[in-house]
Amino acid sequence: MSGLFTLGETMGLVAADSIGPLEYARGFSFAIGGAESNVAIGVARLGGTATWLGRVGRDATGDLIARRLVSEGVVAHVVRDDSFTGLMVRYRRTGALTHVDYHRAGSAGSRLAPADLPSALDQADILHVTGITPALSSSARAAVFQAVEQARAAGVTVSVDVNYRAKLWSRFDAAPVLRDLVSRADIAFAGPDEAALFVGDDDPVTGLAALGPAEVVVKDGARGCAALIDEQRYEVPAITATVVDPVGAGDAFVAGYLADRMAGALPPARLATAIAAGAFAVTVPGDCEGLPRRADLIAATDNVAR
Repeated sequence: MSGLFTLGETMGLVAADSIGPLEYARGFSFAIGGAESNVAIGVARLGGTATWLGRVGRDATGDLIARRLVSEGVVAHVVRDDSFTGLMVRYRRTGALTHVDYHRAGSAGSRLAPADLPSALDQADILHVTGITPALSSSARAAVFQAVEQARAAGVTVSVDVNYRAKLWSRFDAAPVLRDLVSRADIAFAGPDEAALFVGDDDPVTGLAALGPAEVVVKDGARGCAALIDEQRYEVPAITATVVDPVGAGDAFVAGYLADRMAGALPPARLATAIAAGAFAVTVPGDCEGLPRRADLIAATDNVAR
């Protein structure tokens, strides 16, 4: 199992096709979404090897998730569970405001446990986890921390995206857990507000780096990103893009960075690919549909593909 290994919950995604209150929506699409599987798909599309582990129900949504990941070239370790596959409902209340409602309490994904972890995790190049999974249940939290310790013991690089979700847990409950998780990471990703959960009002880059990661990247949307990688500071501006759907941009960014890192690219190239992947993703609706391939990033310099 070389390349990226990640674990977490992937859900069915019900998305309103129109902008406005959900009650007036007349058309819906059904897809899949989940931060960790988005990153796995993003890495695979950029030419890397990616493995995803998670629990899904014995239902049509679970079947869809398993098939979709395999079709994207992701190695899927799917654990079937007697509970239901989680769902999220997404709608755009206005052109600039997106709402996501979760239906995942007691879901199959929330029942992820340390016993689900494969020994082959030790052979991965990078373990990637997020701050979402520890919020789902005590067993899912234990699985994440066990995976991190197993990776560290085997010399596998550990990547953490803070990914705080206010609808899953309070800032008070989340802060010490996320701080602990970041302190065990080699690579840490966060937005400025997420970093402020546990580094206070300090500069988020240096605040996160003080916890231990050798590589810290702060994603700041339209302002680009700032990073401290092996004690070298980087500031990279955003790329102008027509925003159709901002959901999934952070996962695309992480996928771009990690794919380039595994390919041996130097930090400036990793960050450039991350920025480009995030910008590309927001131009397409959906959690993972807009994740780019290498050819897409090259073609994006021209508005017409001939």
